[in-house]
Amino acid sequence: MFSSTVDNEIKLALVQKSFAPLYVELAEENYSALEQWLAWPPHCKSEQDFVSFIQKSLHDYADGKSMVCAVWFNKKLVGNVSFNTINHNLKKVEIGYWLAESAQGKGIMTRVCKKLIDIAFNDLNMHKVEISAASENLASRAVCERLGMTLEGIITNSENLNGRIIDHAVYGLHRTQR
Repeated sequence: MFSSTVDNEIKLALVQKSFAPLYVELAEENYSALEQWLAWPPHCKSEQDFVSFIQKSLHDYADGKSMVCAVWFNKKLVGNVSFNTINHNLKKVEIGYWLAESAQGKGIMTRVCKKLIDIAFNDLNMHKVEISAASENLASRAVCERLGMTLEGIITNSENLNGRIIDHAVYGLHRTQR
């Protein structure tokens, strides 16, 4: 199973079934913050929901389509990060993430995404990393900016987020920009 040390505080581990109860607890504790920016919280509340998600994620990882990792901060599960898609034809990955409110403001996701960018360019030989964030999600957009990513545009009416139509800010980083 894939795992990676980001630094002395942060570790990434490919999701596994044993994480499901921890994800349930974390999602419950952070429900209102998560459902503001993510579509899945209303549909993923039970341990079985997370087990199903993890099983699909592991299958897609085995097929080389994605990579979903738990984010551990000081040995505590605090969130999730992934290559939502790994497009070998376009040499592009799309990163997605979420983080518990209690772990925000510590630079965790910026450090985690730097690690994923290194993996994308150095291990997977990708040419581009992309992150889409709700245009109003200023914290997530700030992560992209700290990573040195370029705002490539705003895609209007990009997602129906539990009944609310939102726009996406799309950020990109090319291998040649590093």
